[in-house]
Amino acid sequence: MKKYFFFSFLTFLIFYFPFVSQSQHRQQISLDKGWKFHLGSASSAEKDFGYGLVNIYSKNGKSEGTAIYPGFDDSNWRRVNLPHDWAIELPFINHPSFDVMSHGYKPVGGFFPETSIGWYRRSFDISRSDSGYRFSLTFDGVYRDAKFWLNGYYLGNNQSGYSGVEFDITDFVWFDKPNTIVVRVDATQYEGWFYEGAGIYRHVWLNRYPEIHIPSDGVFAYSIPKGKSCIIHFETTISNSSLNDKMVSMETKVKSRDGRLIAQNMSKSVRTASSGQTRVNQQIKIDNPHLWNLDDPYLYRIETSILSEGKILDKVSMPFGIRFIT
Repeated sequence: MKKYFFFSFLTFLIFYFPFVSQSQHRQQISLDKGWKFHLGSASSAEKDFGYGLVNIYSKNGKSEGTAIYPGFDDSNWRRVNLPHDWAIELPFINHPSFDVMSHGYKPVGGFFPETSIGWYRRSFDISRSDSGYRFSLTFDGVYRDAKFWLNGYYLGNNQSGYSGVEFDITDFVWFDKPNTIVVRVDATQYEGWFYEGAGIYRHVWLNRYPEIHIPSDGVFAYSIPKGKSCIIHFETTISNSSLNDKMVSMETKVKSRDGRLIAQNMSKSVRTASSGQTRVNQQIKIDNPHLWNLDDPYLYRIETSILSEGKILDKVSMPFGIRFIT
């Protein structure tokens, strides 16, 4: 007996970018242009701009004498735009190591301490009129073992070169002077057996969003068949970064590819605790769904809004498809 079921999938890559224009409270700014770059060193702290040589007080932003310091003079660093891969800029070399050969005959890895560390710096401004919002930095891909600072404060690290990372920077931003991002990239170790590059090779975003918001990857959806229809189950996370509890409701709409409203659901009011997260579950029925397939990759669009007292606090949108598998 054949079994049939519907499968609902989310286009995760699109989740970070298209929805930001759907809400006046959200903004996503590309930080791809205007970076400064310089090679560091895995064998010499002096050549690595003092990294590992002086005390770095990550909690108070004191990092004088290193490239981490916001006032560091990077005037002789090279200007680059993202995506950037410094390995591809290096000359080819003939080396007996299989790892070097399999990684494109480029001088990056443990054998090459002088060309396997890279530093990036960039400044940006935030208007004081935005002081009531939250801010984050998203790095879509850095190869690899990257450490991140903002205004001298350590944000964290991301060891893998194949996964993105996001940092909440709200507590570290300046409104009265330029903010400085610093990234140290360490490509001395490999992750694969093929050319992998080195550097910030994907996009970087500055995100602005309200205190009560839907976080990144905060909407999960799956579907269950019901006759010629399907029931879409939504689980949405609400983050409350404010100092007060708030009563909110969740409105979710499903729209066709051309923007027509297909179905919608309004949740009951729920209390979101200060500095906490709340999950809201909803269901929407779609009759005779337009199925996704290779010849007709049809995508619906989810629009999810947080409302309080009739006002939209936050709104995100993302595409999804419904597939029929036998």
